[in-house]
Amino acid sequence: MTTPDMQRGRPGAGILRTALRRNSGAVARGTVLMGLYQAGETAFPIALGLIVEHTMQDRSLGSLGLSIAALAVIITTVSLSWRFGMRVLQKANTTEAHRWRVKVAACGLQPVARDVDLKSGEVLTIATEDADQTADIVEVVPLLISSLVAVVVAAVALGMADLRLGLLVIVGTVGILSVLSVMSRRIGSSTREQQARVARAGAKVADLITGLRPLHGFGGNHAAFLSYRKVSTEAKHQAITVARVNGVYAGTALALNAVLAAAVTLTAGWLAYGGRITIGELVMAVGLAQFIMEPLKMFSEMPKYVMMARASADRMALVLAAPPSASPGRDRPAAGGDLEVDGVHHGALHGLRFKVHAGEFVAVAAYQPRAGADLAALLGANVPPQAYEGVVRVSGREIKDLSVEALREHLLVNPYDGEIFEGSLRTNIDPSGTSGLVPEAVEASLLTDVVALHREGLDHAVRDRGANLSGGQRQRLSLARALAADSDVLVLHDPTTAVDAVTEQLIARNIAKLRKGRTTLVITSSPALLDAADRVLVLDDGAVTAEDTHRRLLASDEDYCRAVAR
Repeated sequence: MTTPDMQRGRPGAGILRTALRRNSGAVARGTVLMGLYQAGETAFPIALGLIVEHTMQDRSLGSLGLSIAALAVIITTVSLSWRFGMRVLQKANTTEAHRWRVKVAACGLQPVARDVDLKSGEVLTIATEDADQTADIVEVVPLLISSLVAVVVAAVALGMADLRLGLLVIVGTVGILSVLSVMSRRIGSSTREQQARVARAGAKVADLITGLRPLHGFGGNHAAFLSYRKVSTEAKHQAITVARVNGVYAGTALALNAVLAAAVTLTAGWLAYGGRITIGELVMAVGLAQFIMEPLKMFSEMPKYVMMARASADRMALVLAAPPSASPGRDRPAAGGDLEVDGVHHGALHGLRFKVHAGEFVAVAAYQPRAGADLAALLGANVPPQAYEGVVRVSGREIKDLSVEALREHLLVNPYDGEIFEGSLRTNIDPSGTSGLVPEAVEASLLTDVVALHREGLDHAVRDRGANLSGGQRQRLSLARALAADSDVLVLHDPTTAVDAVTEQLIARNIAKLRKGRTTLVITSSPALLDAADRVLVLDDGAVTAEDTHRRLLASDEDYCRAVAR
């Protein structure tokens, strides 16, 4: 199975270098402190060997007290260096993970679609798990260096007792790392595949949650469940494969480390038996043989974590290094609120041409729902300019020449499935806290009954995706948010499909009243909204086939009457 990152092959080495460079100070301090910790740990068995050696020769209380004081200094150094070293590294790790999460999230939130084949659930996984694993490189490198310090100090100390012991540690360490470096490549590829499968499972969950109500409506629950179980099972099998590979790696590392420690111990015993090293050096060698297993274990695990960080960085590069599918312009719309669609061919739209003048309230009756959705996507700049023929102008300027930020300030397209976020009614209506039309928007959207139901009023808590609101309440909340934005040009796509006819009639009048003098385009089949509009454009087979007021069209066009009459 080919994953997106395998297809593109975007390297993550640059991301890892950036993380290390950005945290060079913390990495340096952490390396020094963790190196001091490992050196102190190594010094403990060396000090014990020296104490045994000198105590047997001197046999004085003064020497014993000095030895105990030396051990106390070593223990204190080990304790404090570990404590502060890990504090420095974990803070840098957490901060770096946060930076990457924010950066990936910023790319995911860009209004211009990015040329990368990843769903929102996959981007979420990259912004969380992959960001965390990538940031681990900040902690891995100092631990790798400090472990190497411990091995070198142990090898030098043993070499001073007998050269063969020092060489045994060096040769054994090189051999262990050579074996494990080969195995770590397998871990990297397996982890990359697992991350891709887990991300796809997460994307499937997000899709199912979003479409849960429609699935219930047409009885597609079982099919959706089977679909999710398939991708979830694939992720589970790959997770088992990764766990198996990690288990083999850990077992091999532990076995090789134990063999090296046993070899050092037996060699030291043999040398002591032959009188080539002293009893104190034997104690030191046995102590170092036991101690060296910990830094060797850490040292041998680091390649695995490096490969995991690299795999995660490669997946982040899919999002961060992907070029935008369209390059937005730099201009700003001119004053006014004209909206013009000129000869557009896209999807279900075939040569669509119309103009909405500044301050006008126009409704579009789309006989084919797909055409209405394509028009909303086009006006919302969700379609790259190169993906359609024709021109879309806002206040006389082509959309492709406008910066995304300026376009969003001037023209707002509120989709029929507007998202509701966790927070409160107020934060959903006015996310920036700067709107001066919140009360008017609440009244116009008839959200007043929802506000009156709760003692907290506008501060009533809203769950993620509006789970504690009905479909009609969510739709009215989304409409209130669009009205409170008070943009020069407002495009509403089916804003009242989930409310009853009486409420719909009142909302239509309120929208017309609140938006008086502001350019408004409503894509709808609602008779109430069509009647409230200054004029209606009939969109059939991708083009405007008729144009008049709602009541005149009802009287003169039988097709229109059948399409909108309820």
